[in-house]
Amino acid sequence: MDIGTKISEELAVEKAFTIPLFGGIDVSETIVIMWIIMAIMIIGGFLVTRNLKVENCSKRQIAVEGVYSWLDKLFRDIVGEKGSWMVTYLVVLIVFLVIANLFGIFGLKSPTKDISLTGVLAVFSIVFVQAACIKAKGVLGWLKTFKSPINILETFVKPLSLCMRLFGNVLGAFVIMKFIEAVVPVVIPPVLSLYFDLFDGALQAYVFTFLTALYIQEAVE
Repeated sequence: MDIGTKISEELAVEKAFTIPLFGGIDVSETIVIMWIIMAIMIIGGFLVTRNLKVENCSKRQIAVEGVYSWLDKLFRDIVGEKGSWMVTYLVVLIVFLVIANLFGIFGLKSPTKDISLTGVLAVFSIVFVQAACIKAKGVLGWLKTFKSPINILETFVKPLSLCMRLFGNVLGAFVIMKFIEAVVPVVIPPVLSLYFDLFDGALQAYVFTFLTALYIQEAVE
């Protein structure tokens, strides 16, 4: 099987099963993996936040609070006081993307390789950006930001750039791996696969969330 065929197969959105309602509702593999990620986040959130204490905190609580405090400060410094109410969304977004990009380690297809998901995430982030602008400047102030054709264009370009950046980088890592596997089929591919799934996956999650935070900061200025 050539590399082009492998890439086409990787990009194909396969049907997982069909719900026998309304003539049959197809459920894609991406949606199933999304359900799994949501379950991981809900159950994980419950497990790491139960039995929290003010004194004599467990190592688990200290570690979780440390990570959350770091992320909270990171995004709060970017969006500023006016955009601080968006920090929780940004923290949840980066955690979701990190988990999604790590799915390749377990031999499953990362949902971020589905351009429809990255597109939805990008549009969803820009909706929050516009909401932050409305809250900071009011409806009239928000409408005034569209007085320039460039600002109107940016409203459509930003979600497209977010979508293609995440999708392109995740897909690019996959293409590189397939070329390496074709040239050096042993030893090197597993090591590089671990790099792309762990480091690069976390990096792309950070870049996507960081850019969203920057857009929020620009919108509330």
